[in-house]
Amino acid sequence: MSFQIGIVGLPNVGKSTLFNALTKNQADAQNYPFCTIDPNVGVVEVPDERLHNLTKISQSQKTIPTIIEFVDIAGLVKDAHKGEGLGNKFLSHIREVDAIVEVVRNFSDPNIIHVAGKIDPESDKETVNLELVFADLETITKRLEKISSQMKGPHDKTLDQEKILLEKIKSVLEQGQWVNTLKLNEEESKLIKSLNLLTAKPLFYVYNVSEEDLKKEIKLPANAIKICAKLEAELTELSDEEMRNYLKDSGITETGLDKLIKTSYQILNLITFFTSGPKESRAWTVTRGTKAPQAAGVIHSDFEHGFIRAEVIAYDDFIHFNGELGARQAGKLRLEGKDYVVQDGDVMHFRFNV
Repeated sequence: MSFQIGIVGLPNVGKSTLFNALTKNQADAQNYPFCTIDPNVGVVEVPDERLHNLTKISQSQKTIPTIIEFVDIAGLVKDAHKGEGLGNKFLSHIREVDAIVEVVRNFSDPNIIHVAGKIDPESDKETVNLELVFADLETITKRLEKISSQMKGPHDKTLDQEKILLEKIKSVLEQGQWVNTLKLNEEESKLIKSLNLLTAKPLFYVYNVSEEDLKKEIKLPANAIKICAKLEAELTELSDEEMRNYLKDSGITETGLDKLIKTSYQILNLITFFTSGPKESRAWTVTRGTKAPQAAGVIHSDFEHGFIRAEVIAYDDFIHFNGELGARQAGKLRLEGKDYVVQDGDVMHFRFNV
């Protein structure tokens, strides 16, 4: 189950530097045969210390983390929705991602020219966000025109429902607001899913700051983190031990890339469950609220179709009782059925009919 995050921003904000640092840390594509890797996509492991602890206890031959894909989107300029710069290419790529990370420049460097001639994060955000709003307005307007034509003759009543919804969305966009500010029910979400609206996607910001500002308290919006892209690029050139020593000496608890990956994982409302044994310990990604049969289906479709039950041990119990056998003897292994909602950290084994 693969998820994509689109990295967007104006030119010269550090977007490509950040993506290149991610790419240097990317997972070996050979471990993930179901991922399609393009030149502008970085497949990155989601850092999770729990997985390594499971490997130690189970003495697993392999450790396979869960992954997330980052897509480097062409630099955005004003009027991209009209095709300026690489606008059309940009918009076609970003429509396919699950969430958007917008890199905002918040550092000064006389050698790197800002396209607007000044460092103004709020203005940059407004430029990018409005371009996406305009693009969605164009999509909605075209769809409304098509629906109006179809409604002149006999038509399915869902068209009437869609027209009402699209007019509501259009009104929100005309006010410069994102579609994700609307509270849509499940049926409404299904009606507009095929449109791949840009502003319906989750969004958070990465403020690209100087290394000095990285260590200072800077007031940021709730949906934002700060990273020094230049430092992240330099860290990828160090060995693991050198990097750990540098972070420790600098008083930094985790790399910016780790923070970015974790935040991306959270914004998509994803959780991790594990399978662990002598052969391998592996992390699996599912959306929060997923039930046991569907979680089993992430491993293999046959597991979902023939699902009987799930054997579940909470991560903390697996560690505390030194593995499956100890947890089982302590009565911490539970048998769960089709209605069980998977919890973050569950260590699971599925029983199924072939």
